[in-house]
Amino acid sequence: MPAVISISGLTKTYASGLRALEAVDLEVRKGEIFALLGPNGAGKTTLISIICGIVTPTAGTVLVDGHDIVRDYRASRSRIGLVPQELTTDMFETVWGTVSFSRGLFGRPPNPAHLEKVLRSLSLWEKRHDRIMTLSGGMKRRVLIAKALSHEPEILFLDEPTAGVDVELRRDMWALVRGLCESGVTIILTTHYIDEAEEMADRIGVINKGRLIVVEEKTALMKKLGKKQLTLHLLTRTTSIPAGLGDWRLALKDGGNELEYTFDADEERTSIPSLLRRLSELGIEFKDLQTRQSSLEDIFVSLVSERQPIREGA
Repeated sequence: MPAVISISGLTKTYASGLRALEAVDLEVRKGEIFALLGPNGAGKTTLISIICGIVTPTAGTVLVDGHDIVRDYRASRSRIGLVPQELTTDMFETVWGTVSFSRGLFGRPPNPAHLEKVLRSLSLWEKRHDRIMTLSGGMKRRVLIAKALSHEPEILFLDEPTAGVDVELRRDMWALVRGLCESGVTIILTTHYIDEAEEMADRIGVINKGRLIVVEEKTALMKKLGKKQLTLHLLTRTTSIPAGLGDWRLALKDGGNELEYTFDADEERTSIPSLLRRLSELGIEFKDLQTRQSSLEDIFVSLVSERQPIREGA
């Protein structure tokens, strides 16, 4: 798929000397769901803010559908919808009023049918005449999404969209995001919820201390960096790994009551049967076994802890 966002050498240094972004290169493909993960202060919101024209970069270029965000701000920004972290909107305005106003800000002509469709998809239609100050926190967050979609953007940024909302609303938002993606909207999602990225994303980028340390297809990332573990619950406790098992990466667990074998996914078909045969030959009995695969959260923690890039002002 062609790139709808192209970022090259993007750097941001604030007046305080803090280097928030360091030479970021990234391409986001048209129609994909791209999840950007990183700890607090990693640079996620700064990156989004630059693409959306809220923050000025120190160096580098960003093209949105071929339009430079600095030289051709109006054209690039009109293609973007942004759902910010903070609940910032006019609390005394009605739902319909604030969504209609947002559409007008982008110079789009009135389109009540489109706004009705957006509000219905977000379960806001019955609330359209209510003032925003009377809505629950979850409903206010839905209003932010409605505002971002009001001008029919091709690209939607969701900056921590489900922070602080209940599980049911998170599921509703996931369904909405899938529907938008199927209609051709490109989604860029930042989240602290690893399961959200694991559930939704086509590709994942991990940013840490202002540097993009990995960008990979989700399935490829989990296959490449994910590990599997086989745990054998021994019938008889042992104080050391038995001789003759040196060909496998084994560790003693639970005070010698368990043997844990860590292996790559592509080793599964050959290594486990050979290990079990060897255990039988050595007379080592076990009463149960179980396997576990690394989650995206495991991979994320491993990446962030292993790669600690140094940046100025950190």
